[in-house]
Amino acid sequence: MLKAFARNERIALAVIALGCFALHLVVNLAGAYGFFRDELYYIACSDHLAWGYVDQPPFSLFILKISRLLFGDSLTAIRITPVLMHTGTVILTGLMVKEMKGGVFAILVACLAIALSPIHLGMSLIFSMNSIDTFIWALSFYLILKLINTQNQWYWIWLGIALGIGLMNKISVLFLGSGIFVGFILTNRQWFATRWPYVAGAIVLLLFLPYVLWNIVNDYAHLEFIHNASSGKYAGLSAMTFIKDQLVFLNPVATPLWVAGLLGLLFSSFLNKYKILAWIYLTAFAILMLNGTSKGEYLAPAYAGLFSAAGVFAEVSLAGKSVRWIKYAYPVLIVVSAALLMPLVLPVLSVEKYIAYSKKLGIAPSSNEGKKLSDLPQFYADMFGWKEKANDVAAVFNTLSEEEKKSCAIVSSNYGRCGAIDFFGESLGLPKSIGTHNSYWIWGPRKYTGELVLILGGTLEDHVNDFESVVLAGVSSCTYCMPYENDVNIFICRGLKYPLKEVWPAEKHYD
Repeated sequence: MLKAFARNERIALAVIALGCFALHLVVNLAGAYGFFRDELYYIACSDHLAWGYVDQPPFSLFILKISRLLFGDSLTAIRITPVLMHTGTVILTGLMVKEMKGGVFAILVACLAIALSPIHLGMSLIFSMNSIDTFIWALSFYLILKLINTQNQWYWIWLGIALGIGLMNKISVLFLGSGIFVGFILTNRQWFATRWPYVAGAIVLLLFLPYVLWNIVNDYAHLEFIHNASSGKYAGLSAMTFIKDQLVFLNPVATPLWVAGLLGLLFSSFLNKYKILAWIYLTAFAILMLNGTSKGEYLAPAYAGLFSAAGVFAEVSLAGKSVRWIKYAYPVLIVVSAALLMPLVLPVLSVEKYIAYSKKLGIAPSSNEGKKLSDLPQFYADMFGWKEKANDVAAVFNTLSEEEKKSCAIVSSNYGRCGAIDFFGESLGLPKSIGTHNSYWIWGPRKYTGELVLILGGTLEDHVNDFESVVLAGVSSCTYCMPYENDVNIFICRGLKYPLKEVWPAEKHYD
């Protein structure tokens, strides 16, 4: 394998990057399992462009809107951004290796590790801010290495722009920023005697300001969301589960690699110049672990830097003839182990085959949110049942007269259900839904008064006291979906006893 790449480091990097791109593209063209719950919500958000949303800053939604205008709304089109972001992260990993004077083997092992990492494959399968976040972290690491190697102060400007955009994509870039501050204090504090770090900081604040102002105007919605999520659906997480995830989700075979990269940055003479990458990682790790309810995936973007250093460290450490065989064996081991783990994060198997495969591996379905599960983990189960819900709602909606349809509001307290109605319902003649969950609540009840409401979810007891008439008109069922999304009631409710706009504030549901 090494001889095939030995002619040119760029060829090695290009082959792995193109392989990563092709893998994602093939999976998405095959149809995968379907749209993920959050993707349907993000599509709705991109139809309501604003400087902020309850659960995230706006940058990824602006990107999604542009992507939709250019490529359309197919599953493959919606997911082209995460495919490009993962591919870009692989390329930046290779460029970081070159900045640290690594050769072909270092590029090969580092780029394979980040391209085939289960958590990065899974996070790049669906559209979300996460794949963009990972790319931003890798880009920031690369700019820091360029700054260290060239001492060119203009890289501070680019770093400020990257961090500012990163914050407008995901708040967790604050952990990256904290790590950069600590890292420069410990390794390159001379820069703080110049104006450039402060200029970079000013750029970050300027770019992030619109989201800050949006939160002020909207009663600090994102802070309320974080508080509710931490004390609610993520309350079952702990520091120990966070640490365990770091050892598992990057591929256990690759764990010794990133650990070696971390140790190499801290203690080896030939990587000492780039020790700041270790301090960035350790600072972010400490913040997230001490938080106590952090998901393990929050630290995933930090590993591009460690894998890059690890490739260089391994290349130097395995130069002796007695251990040279590891250079050939280890990349193969990464590929083989990644292939075995791939069905757990990419839908490369049919559902039935996946269930059988996971049982053979002894891996039980999992959920970060403590939800009841069936045969599939939440990551996959949340790709099922959405089109069925839209079809079932349309069947009930079409029992109404044409006059009734004009005043009928379709409501749910779950953004996945609202997103499904909005996305799939357009071709079924359904109006856009209204909802009480996260940004749907901010978008409000629009023109509706509550005289006629079609509610997706809940029980008769939940609604009977609020309306003059409540009729169970249908039940929406689905296979393989999350259990709480199966057998969902559909009610036709008439005569809301209170003006809808007056009761709307009390219906807010942020989590």
